[in-house]
Amino acid sequence: MKKWIQAARLRTLPLSISGILVGSFYAKAYYPETFSWIIFVLAILTTVAFQVLSNFANDYGDGIKGTDDNRIGEKRLVASGEVTSVQMKKAVVFTAVVALILAILLIYVSFGKDNFIYTLLFLFLGVASIVASIKYTVGKNAYGYSGFGDVFVFVFFGLVAILGSSFLYSKSFDVLLILPACAVGMLSAAVLNLNNMRDEDSDEIAGKNTLVVKIGGAKAKKYHYFIVITAMFLMVLFAILSNFKLEQYVFIVAFFPLINHLKTVYKCRNARDLDPQLKTLAISTFLLSLILSLALIF
Repeated sequence: MKKWIQAARLRTLPLSISGILVGSFYAKAYYPETFSWIIFVLAILTTVAFQVLSNFANDYGDGIKGTDDNRIGEKRLVASGEVTSVQMKKAVVFTAVVALILAILLIYVSFGKDNFIYTLLFLFLGVASIVASIKYTVGKNAYGYSGFGDVFVFVFFGLVAILGSSFLYSKSFDVLLILPACAVGMLSAAVLNLNNMRDEDSDEIAGKNTLVVKIGGAKAKKYHYFIVITAMFLMVLFAILSNFKLEQYVFIVAFFPLINHLKTVYKCRNARDLDPQLKTLAISTFLLSLILSLALIF
């Protein structure tokens, strides 16, 4: 059990639910009559299942390709030999089935039998999420090996998570919500970018052509500053356009660890020293999302 908990990489879970928090509590603030705690819990469980699936698939995909043989940071089970590739493949299939069941249950509770088009749309998104979770590192055309990981993280952790979760309750699309959706998506992409900056040398040797490998570490740092700073700007813009009261700007407190993180990345000269910053950035993103969510309803 210890091994599987390690493979699930629990430290990635807060980041994965950040978008669900913002989208759900936005709906609770602006569409209180349609908000449902059952939908909220199911949305959280479904998202966690997708994230665990992604982590298992990454362990399997990178493990069988030899990408993790010289990685920095926590060890992966397939690469270390603690779990066989066959065992991990079975875990991927099992988790995919669980994720699909949760997604179907969430869709049914949200839309029932009266919204067939919405049901089809979200069923497509659910299947797409499962495929994206697996195809990041698994298969000959794994998109994580071609530099498209950032795009998929931005879309699913940001746009789909926030806009999709809000739609589950309200059955409507709010243009203003695009701002925090892009912000959380960018911060999530920043976590991946940081991970890829740390692993630049080993990824290049293994043939994993991440965006960092393609553009180089120096440009990857500039890209990192850009998406983190832009994310903070979009959050403030969202607050201004939403006519936040002064006390609701409390979410800006979460900017301080983000700014400190950028300073650390700027001074960093050794890729290994970036590893602790993964946790810092992920928790800061979760903290920002949580405080913003609470500011919306209180």
